[in-house]
Amino acid sequence: MSRPGGDGMQVSGGLQMPGKALKGVLLALLAVNVAFAVAINFGGASAELFYALCGNTEKILQGQVWRLVTAPWMHEPRGTVSHLLFALIGLFFLTPQLESQWGSKRTLRFLFFSGLIAYTMQALLELLLPARFSAQLVPAYWYGAAPVIEAVAVAWALSFRGQTVRLFFVLPVTSGMLLGFVIAMSVLRVLWLSNAPEGLLSPFGGMFAGWLLGGGTPSPLRRAWLRFRLRQLDAQVGRETADRKKRVAKSNFRVIEGGRSKDDDDKGPDGRWLN
Repeated sequence: MSRPGGDGMQVSGGLQMPGKALKGVLLALLAVNVAFAVAINFGGASAELFYALCGNTEKILQGQVWRLVTAPWMHEPRGTVSHLLFALIGLFFLTPQLESQWGSKRTLRFLFFSGLIAYTMQALLELLLPARFSAQLVPAYWYGAAPVIEAVAVAWALSFRGQTVRLFFVLPVTSGMLLGFVIAMSVLRVLWLSNAPEGLLSPFGGMFAGWLLGGGTPSPLRRAWLRFRLRQLDAQVGRETADRKKRVAKSNFRVIEGGRSKDDDDKGPDGRWLN
């Protein structure tokens, strides 16, 4: 998978193939979007069916919370195929190494919750920001796997520190450089108000999710949970110890020493030493 470079860093060797979990995700992503493209462009289906699964903050507040789950799966059904291809290539690029280290279950959880966290954060920020800013940063409908890809890139950079990877399959960059590139591009897209179907705030939610769920093994979220549970157990032990002492004190029991007491001095009743 990797070989040592001349400066001691690990350099990515060949392109690693995805495991079963990632293959399933890629095939499902392709199948869903091909189906929508065919149905809308050639089957006479209404685009409203597509938008019913895309993110929309106002409709989510009305109870349509499924949009937070389905939005990462949806990609442009008409006009350009690059939106879908970018998602497929982005997931294919770095996720296989994470899957080989984490296993299928953690990889699937990571991909699912990364999209959920990213789009939930964007919806919350849209509500908190002044309307004149949120209207420029968040479209009426937002969708696409770009925030998940940002999460994958951050998780890879934090999980494979000191290694390099070929950006766009050509340019070798270190894990730190990849992290900087992802952050810089997300900031620049905001400054230029780029046209982004996923919105300009969701990538930052994706980066946060990448750190929270994938920034090491165990992840920062897992470590925080373990510390919380440890504090709970320590507090429980302390309470049980205090309760036990209170019960003993209320029972009026006292310890009676067996055998010779501390005051015995080996003398008889008349004060003479016993033989």
